[in-house]
Amino acid sequence: MTSSELWTRETADRYDAEEAETGMASGAVLGPTLDFLTELAGDGRALEFAIGTGRVGVPLRERGVPVVGIELSAHMAAVLRRKTDEETLPVSLGDMATTVVPGEFTLVYLVYNTITNLLTQDEQVECFRNAARHLSPGGRFVIELGVPPLRYLPPGQVAVPFDVSERHLGFDTFDLVEQVLVSNHFTRDPDDGTYRRANSRHRYAWPAELDLMARIAGLELERRVGDWDGTPFTQDSPKHISVWRKPA
Repeated sequence: MTSSELWTRETADRYDAEEAETGMASGAVLGPTLDFLTELAGDGRALEFAIGTGRVGVPLRERGVPVVGIELSAHMAAVLRRKTDEETLPVSLGDMATTVVPGEFTLVYLVYNTITNLLTQDEQVECFRNAARHLSPGGRFVIELGVPPLRYLPPGQVAVPFDVSERHLGFDTFDLVEQVLVSNHFTRDPDDGTYRRANSRHRYAWPAELDLMARIAGLELERRVGDWDGTPFTQDSPKHISVWRKPA
């Protein structure tokens, strides 16, 4: 067990609906993501760390890429299992830092900031080592991760809003010493107007820090872009897609 927080049954049951509302399950978002991952997987197999409800893993499998998943929350895995069977897309319950599944993969990937669910640097390093452990020579490890938005923090403040809309209020609060952010959400129920509060903790990390973790795990940075469509990564990019390669 790692320090990751477990997703509850209630959260898992509404996860897909909320992702659909935000557009994360749309073709506009998933299309470039699947194109990117399919090209890297080639003729080999792909392993998704923290596969969740299968937002990416299920359609990637439908494209013909053999996919295996690791997921800490049994409730999230249960939602995925409603979409496809174990033979088509095997999922092992466990944490992404230490859980080992059989075989080698040409691609291991982590999407949507999920590496930040590991709340210590040591665990994040172990995640890189676990990816390297599963990769065949020449295989790639891919991470999608937001750039910490600390440049938006006014002096003396520790909160940054990321969504202010009629249905949802979201803001992150930062512990700058421990390098931990808490993502806070207030979501309005459209039926009765009440608000549901939820929050989750994350350990943010900089691109250069991830590169060092990769080096510790024996991986080399191959490519870094600003989005799945290949947008260049710049100092103003809000996130990055990074690809590290295991030497052949």
